[in-house]
Amino acid sequence: MSKITGFLEQGRVPEHYAPAGERVAYSKEFIRPLTAQEAQLQAVRCMDCGIPFCNSGCPVHNIIPDFNNLVYQDDWREALENLHSTNNFPEFTGRACPAPCESACVLNIADDPVGIKSIELAIIERGWQEGWVRPEPPEQQTGRTVAVVGSGPAGLAAAQQLARAGHSVTVFEKNDRIGGLLRYGIPDFKMEKHHIDRRISQMEAEGVVFRPGVVVGEREASERYRSGGVVDLSSDVVTSAELQEQFDAVLLAGGAENPREMEIPGRDLSGIHHAMEFLTAHNRSVAGDAVAGAPSAQGKQVVVIGGGDTGSDCIGTSHRQGAAGVTQFIRRPELPGQDPLLTWPDMPMTVAFSSSHEEGGERAFATVPKEFVGEGGRVTGVRTVQADLQQGQLVEVPGTERMYPADLVLLAIGFDRPVTHLLEAFGVAQDLRGNAQAGDDEVSGYLTSTPGVFAAGDIRRGASLIVWAIREGRQAARAIDQFLMGESRLPR
Repeated sequence: MSKITGFLEQGRVPEHYAPAGERVAYSKEFIRPLTAQEAQLQAVRCMDCGIPFCNSGCPVHNIIPDFNNLVYQDDWREALENLHSTNNFPEFTGRACPAPCESACVLNIADDPVGIKSIELAIIERGWQEGWVRPEPPEQQTGRTVAVVGSGPAGLAAAQQLARAGHSVTVFEKNDRIGGLLRYGIPDFKMEKHHIDRRISQMEAEGVVFRPGVVVGEREASERYRSGGVVDLSSDVVTSAELQEQFDAVLLAGGAENPREMEIPGRDLSGIHHAMEFLTAHNRSVAGDAVAGAPSAQGKQVVVIGGGDTGSDCIGTSHRQGAAGVTQFIRRPELPGQDPLLTWPDMPMTVAFSSSHEEGGERAFATVPKEFVGEGGRVTGVRTVQADLQQGQLVEVPGTERMYPADLVLLAIGFDRPVTHLLEAFGVAQDLRGNAQAGDDEVSGYLTSTPGVFAAGDIRRGASLIVWAIREGRQAARAIDQFLMGESRLPR
């Protein structure tokens, strides 16, 4: 283990942030990974607990005490092997994961938790720098073929695992570039896209074939999908029947992309957009694309509705576009700091103060939008009312109405289900929430109601975290390998 008294002697080592006033001028990453020496100081705090709750707090079950100790012992290459044994893409989770492992850290009960996420990022960045991350092609091919629909974290993790098992894997992505919401949903200031590109190069060297710009589904429904502006009209269409005929198995990993709607008066006014319309357009612009008619925050009073990570991303992006002001509406009251003993090892129910909030703007807690108001067909404000939490229910407080000016409103209130035309095309049964109905145990193994068709990630479990998508992709890969070969040596 690390130094026995390390957690008593060494405090948490924070990552380095560029000053808020500087970083809003650009869209590149502003968080710098820990140096090797700083990561070792962080790792020495690991207590090597008898029961490592951090392992169970991590959805992919990273073997956290072990790689902490390896970093402390200066054995970085073995630490990377350890990390990759459970997580295909630690550079993604090391940047864009809320780190439930840290909430579960035993040290978190009485002190700051070990900075597990920052150690993970330091390990993988050292691995890329040293050239230790290389393609791992299979020793022999099985002759079996798998189609993966969707190139987000679930689809990519499954594709890499299946290719390393010797199957011929083709990934279909409706957008013009691979990566799903890793590419177009996460702002570059949190994760630059060259991190995705280098993984794609690795996977191509391992035999994975990528086909971007392809919409999968029945032609009539896919044409409506394209004409609705979701993807480029030049994208190809491949039917479910064609995929099932050409491939031995199909994995649906298309995510949960139907945004929740806010049905209040004035919703039809222009200037009100779902968060992903705004974030995707900005990411495309950063990538060098010309995006006609994209929503812009420049010089505007922006209202962001929603208190989660997506809302935070909208705030940070609005700052970088030169917003005149940003206000975030959060339905729940501002919660006081919680005693870790009340929530540990689970994540506390608090509203996070993110790096985007450090850059400016206001937060309006316990605020419920009641009406969008406008002039000439465009939004000019949002009428709200305050709410009070009574016996677990939000109750509106009479006499607390207020009008907020707004030239741009961004709805960051989550997603409620997958795009149904994909599930309908394959005849996949849906659960009560509209997700693909498929189990995640050893028996049902991510198999849907349609023979040979599997589902994993947000399309199966609902909108969730990157780390959960990676776990589901890995588990689905094992299930597909077993389906094709009768047994599997892939880790579950």
